[in-house]
Amino acid sequence: MPSRRILITGVSTHWGGRLAQALEADERVEAVIGVDRNPPKVELNRAEFVQVADSHSLIRRIVDAAEIDTVVDTRLVVDSVVTTPRRAHENNVIGTLNVLAACSGPDSPVRKVVFRSSAHWYGCEQDDPAFFTEDMGRRHPPRTAVERDVVDAERSVADFAARHPGVTVTVLRFADGLGPDLRTSWSRLFGLPVVPMILGFDPRLQFIHQDDIVGCLEHAVRHDVGGVHNCAADGVLALSEVAGLLGKSYAPVLPPWGTGVAAGVARRLGVALPPEMLRQLRFGRGLDNRTFKAAGYRYGHTTRETIARFGEHLRLQPLRGTDSYRYERELEEFLRYSPSVRGNAARVAESVAAGATRDAEREGASRAGAPAPSGAPAPSGAPGYDDLRAEEVIALLPSLDADALRALRAYETTHRGRRTVIGAIERLQRWEAQP
Repeated sequence: MPSRRILITGVSTHWGGRLAQALEADERVEAVIGVDRNPPKVELNRAEFVQVADSHSLIRRIVDAAEIDTVVDTRLVVDSVVTTPRRAHENNVIGTLNVLAACSGPDSPVRKVVFRSSAHWYGCEQDDPAFFTEDMGRRHPPRTAVERDVVDAERSVADFAARHPGVTVTVLRFADGLGPDLRTSWSRLFGLPVVPMILGFDPRLQFIHQDDIVGCLEHAVRHDVGGVHNCAADGVLALSEVAGLLGKSYAPVLPPWGTGVAAGVARRLGVALPPEMLRQLRFGRGLDNRTFKAAGYRYGHTTRETIARFGEHLRLQPLRGTDSYRYERELEEFLRYSPSVRGNAARVAESVAAGATRDAEREGASRAGAPAPSGAPAPSGAPGYDDLRAEEVIALLPSLDADALRALRAYETTHRGRRTVIGAIERLQRWEAQP
């Protein structure tokens, strides 16, 4: 099923924002709406942002109003140092339930759900296989709070999939991400002058480049690849090999006993190590990524290449500026909707013309006794058109051609009915009709 109207939760995350950028650049995608408690950290042009909490009733209103057919949930917190355990649980477990509830119901327009999960679902134990496959269950109960959250969240997604067989549900279990734009416990650890290790352990590590995180999510949106899929780069490296690729030395300075003791030593070294990461520093983990490859995805970076690229970033970071994008609602609305901004007039004309065409199709179908075109959204002018004041619309008129003027007049007559706007259009049409 092609995805045309897409809702992205967690659009303030790096992968949520980057996914919105990729999808809004596709002309075949009609609408991209991002929701989050916090503003996005990347610049969005066509995609719309709604600042809203993880309330199922609020998200459901957006789903119904925008006729969303695909929901991508990217909110999962997998690094426990970024928030408290209680807030992480509310986001990961309660928030997931709310998002799924917003997609439920016999009248829901949602036909595809993509859930960004984590390799923490498998855990880390000394008797783990060399590579986890998707059909392997957990051998041990969850050891950390994040693992419990991931297991509970996936259980909710599985229950949703069982209750809604007509919805394509895709779960992507990501290995740890790494890249210049990601701020994680791993990136902070690798940023230290010396990479600390737990005495007696040299674990196998596997990462996924930040671009492939976005690529995997985009592939799941564009193709029907239901089920559970591991997302990880090719190859694994020992922690000592990682340190060598980064051009750093390593030292077994962390004690092998007691998570609290090891975490305390790490804090004195200048980095906070979450419990789930300490287990990886002991036992490591590898994911079999062949299932998602069979579904058509091709990774852009191996684990070795991901580490090498990150090493280049660390070496060049002192030479780069720190300027970053900051979302300002008033500025974004001006750039999108103001008639003073070049290009907005063309977007208004194009969208209104499309709305008029849909109206004509619906009217013709109604007269012929046929059903209206399925899936066609109600005509609504350009984004923000109905919010423009009459004088703002009139200022746009000289930039429109004859066909756009006719479409705009038809739309204004059947919807807003503002006489000043209609009169200005008629005067301009009479003036253009003069020889």
